Amino acid sequence: LTGDHSDNAGVIARSVGIEHYEAGLTPQEKYQFVTEKHSKGEQTIMVGDGVNDAPALAAATIGVAMGTGSDVAIETANVTLMRGDLQALPYSIQLSRLVLLNIRQNLFLAFFYNALSIPLAAGILVPAFGSSWHISPIFAAAAMSLSSASVVVNALRLRTERISMQAF
Repeated sequence: LTGDHSDNAGVIARSVGIEHYEAGLTPQEKYQFVTEKHSKGEQTIMVGDGVNDAPALAAATIGVAMGTGSDVAIETANVTLMRGDLQALPYSIQLSRLVLLNIRQNLFLAFFYNALSIPLAAGILVPAFGSSWHISPIFAAAAMSLSSASVVVNALRLRTERISMQAF
């Protein structure tokens, strides 16, 4: 969806692999297009860089602003591509999927640790095995540190992740 002339829109669409595009649209027409898709239960991504794109960016499931664009577009969007390069959009989508996966893994690690460690720290094994199974505060602090370290190391793993553009 663009307010640009059809010739310009066609060149840009072909350069990024977009087959269907609408050109010469007003801000209201862009907004209506996005809201119609939503009323049909469809999800939308709107990419824009100007004041004229702000209503459609706000209405889209995911609004993406170009970092080189207007402040209104950047404030309205959910995601901002720092460079004015549409080729970065698939990369950012893949990166966001990896981040969500990492968040889920970290939540699992934290939940698993707490589900196991809290009952042990409370002394659940003391009645069955005696006071020798009581965890000292030093070991509890070390276990907590290891838990935090495992979450941090898992998050840092994202820095070494290779993002494949073949999926797009």
